[in-house]
Amino acid sequence: METFDLIIVGSGSGNAIPEEMAGLRIALIERGVFGGTCLNVGCIPSKMFVLPADVAESARHGERLGVDSRVDGVDWIAIRDRVFGRIDPIASGGEEYRRNGNANLELIQGTARFVAPKELEVDGRRMTAPQILVATGSRASFPPIAGLGEAGAHTSDTIMRLDRFPARLGIIGGGFIAAELGHVFSGYGAAVTLFNRSERLLRTEDAEISTRFTEIFGRRVELRLGQVPDRVERKGGDPDAPIVIYHDGDETEVDELLVATGRTPNSDLIDAEAGGLTLHADGRIAVDRTMATSVDGVWAIGDVTNSYQLKHLANAEAKAAFWNMTHPDDLRRVDYRTVPHAVFGDPQVATVGLTEADAIEQDIDYVVGRRDYGATAYGWALEDGDSFAKVLLDRSTGLLIGAHILGPQAATLIQPLIQAMQFEQTAESVAEQVFYIHPALTEVVENALLDGVEQLRQG
Repeated sequence: METFDLIIVGSGSGNAIPEEMAGLRIALIERGVFGGTCLNVGCIPSKMFVLPADVAESARHGERLGVDSRVDGVDWIAIRDRVFGRIDPIASGGEEYRRNGNANLELIQGTARFVAPKELEVDGRRMTAPQILVATGSRASFPPIAGLGEAGAHTSDTIMRLDRFPARLGIIGGGFIAAELGHVFSGYGAAVTLFNRSERLLRTEDAEISTRFTEIFGRRVELRLGQVPDRVERKGGDPDAPIVIYHDGDETEVDELLVATGRTPNSDLIDAEAGGLTLHADGRIAVDRTMATSVDGVWAIGDVTNSYQLKHLANAEAKAAFWNMTHPDDLRRVDYRTVPHAVFGDPQVATVGLTEADAIEQDIDYVVGRRDYGATAYGWALEDGDSFAKVLLDRSTGLLIGAHILGPQAATLIQPLIQAMQFEQTAESVAEQVFYIHPALTEVVENALLDGVEQLRQG
């Protein structure tokens, strides 16, 4: 059996090996395309598709600003090739660098599986190491709907590489992937029909955000809420024929179908239980805040262990894990109190901290500060009657415990609120002791904070 100093399984965030480890004998194992989900099929390509959709939607609504604009067409192939013409060379270049850039590192292509605690096998090749990092991520999963596989339904892994743009797209799911890719295809001109089990899209968001998003998105996309298809089939089994979605006695015909109902951690692919690793009920590998698993010397990061499915969090976990491998007397712990996320749909959504439902469940006495975009000068310029920002403040401490923004630039606007929560600044100090550029859109954040502070002062 071969022995390495470090084995890394997964080339996404696990590829971020610090320079201080360059002298170690390392095995980096990857079963798929080098670079992981975010680079190849996730956050980076999807956002590169989102931007043209944003442009197209803005052009369709220029009249509200007195601009006579329209969309004459969207070149799907040109956009697709621009996106992957940028991304594919990065993935192949990264692979080439890891394959030849360090004589101490061996890049191994294949599926690694635990055969015993701290023992892995890749295509019959057994290996071990005193330190092992599991960074295998997650994969898109299909719900138990008859015919999905036979009909050639797509996931986010494949939908962005279509050779032909679908005039009609069906989507099953109502989370961030459905919202973002629904925006993309609708923005490019497809007639989108979305099926969702619950009555609201983005149902894990704050209820006010989720409700407003569903209302706005429903103006562009045909929403079949509270509905799950019974079965699907491709007409005549012809791969170029339409897909028929059967639901509640009705039929909906589409050209392609996207399934966006969730992801499964890849702990089963690595046979984590054979490696002695403790799992959560949903298959995630259990770790503590140092990223240590139940087996000494085995660490896990990213989607295979947390439920956030966020690249920025996986990167932070990787930094902590690599540090802790080489600094056992100075362990670092990941702080999950202020993990933010954004949905790059239309409208855009950004969130950090507690929702109102969370605060109620935790029996926290809180106040809500709120401001519509349309109540600020830049909101007037946008002619925006839908967007808003809200903050949740702890009445006893004056600290921010949650922030939620729906509207243009939400993912950027929320950043000062993330920092305020992380550094435990009071809402009063963030609202009143900082300059906000007038008439920038950041005044929405300022005024939401001031609204909450005023309620605190009133008791």
